[in-house]
Amino acid sequence: MHRLRSTRVQPTKPVPRGVGTLVNQPAYAALVTEFGHARVVDAIRAQVAAEREGDVTGDAERPQQVAARLRLLMAPRLRRVINASGVILHTNLGRAPLSRAAVEALDVAGGYSNLELDLETGRRGERTALISGLLTTLFGCEAALAVNNNAAAVLLALTALCKGHEVIVSRGQLVEIGGSFRMPDVMRLSGARMVEVGTTNRTRAADYGEAVTARTAALLRVHTSNFKVSGFTESASLSEMAMVAREHHVLLIDDLGSGATTPVADEPTVPESLQHSDVVTFSGDKLLGGPQAGIVLGRGEAGVAAVRKMSRHPLARAVRIDKLTLAALEATLRQRLTGHVDEIPVDRMLGVSIEQVRRRAGLWSVKLEERGVRTKLVPGESAVGGGSVPGHALPTVLVALGGHASRLAAALRRGDPPVIARIENDECCLDPRTVLRGEDETLIDAVEVAVRILQL
Repeated sequence: MHRLRSTRVQPTKPVPRGVGTLVNQPAYAALVTEFGHARVVDAIRAQVAAEREGDVTGDAERPQQVAARLRLLMAPRLRRVINASGVILHTNLGRAPLSRAAVEALDVAGGYSNLELDLETGRRGERTALISGLLTTLFGCEAALAVNNNAAAVLLALTALCKGHEVIVSRGQLVEIGGSFRMPDVMRLSGARMVEVGTTNRTRAADYGEAVTARTAALLRVHTSNFKVSGFTESASLSEMAMVAREHHVLLIDDLGSGATTPVADEPTVPESLQHSDVVTFSGDKLLGGPQAGIVLGRGEAGVAAVRKMSRHPLARAVRIDKLTLAALEATLRQRLTGHVDEIPVDRMLGVSIEQVRRRAGLWSVKLEERGVRTKLVPGESAVGGGSVPGHALPTVLVALGGHASRLAAALRRGDPPVIARIENDECCLDPRTVLRGEDETLIDAVEVAVRILQL
């Protein structure tokens, strides 16, 4: 006889009712009001599918799970973070943080404004006229234009001034910036023909002069702001390039990149560039300390004519600056013109003394130790970042936190608000230099929460 096998009957999980039935239940009425019928239906459908795949949620808990799905879906993706990494112009964190005046200016621009209206005459105005005077006064030049970023400024310059003609550039300056954005690609898109001269490590003024032909429109210098070449190197100075450009009656365009207004290490400054160049372009959200923008300055008759031609080119419409950026940029420029640079976060971070950093780090350490967080102070270096002043470090004092470095850094990053720390010598470290004013207590609370989560 065959022995009968005993079979265990698996309990069957109740199948949820149809989505159409569920969404009409009173438990979902408030969610429909808050998020809309269609989104609630989608969230219920996703929750029911999860339950069929093994989620043990029952009828009582289902509305809470649906609400959690909706709030996660509709939560803002752009969040405020505390930058304790020590990188001042952190590209992934939006580069330059705006000053209080620039943030307040956004409120004005958010409503109706005289963006393109001349209030005196009642006629249509030009939006860049709102800041062109500030730029020419600040930098002592004759013409200025602002577009949406520096890559757009360079593209507009090459397209408007050099399309169908040759532009001479050193091989050592054929840079690639973030997102695989390469200078040769910009040149190709502009319609200008790039003529490479010199070698990767050595380019002389004579190389430019020998490459000029009847089809040459400009010499272009591209500042290698995100790397340095050292050793057996030589490059033509901007003054030497200017002599070649004047001799052959062609433009000299300087893609300055970082836009330093005053000396920072050996970074070239805007005033220095304007002494020799016809057209200068740089970013607004790097060392200028403002919002993302591309600044174009023109010097002399050739520079004025060039900026005027750029402003009237059809591409200028496609890359024009928006009203929020314009407002924040205007506020930043006014602060620089009136001598209130200490109110611009980037300038404040660059200028803070090591004694001030050490004092702030010590205060954090004391408060964290009182909350049971092990700390120690260690010497370190801050970076300017953002493709500016490569290889130049600023001395700092780091607050090293006890515990597993990578797990603690991840817990801080996932907190509310997220804190961006850095790992150095297998320790999770906080750099006071890049933490904004007024964020100290919030940072200390966030560290305490992250440490407690890891201890659970």
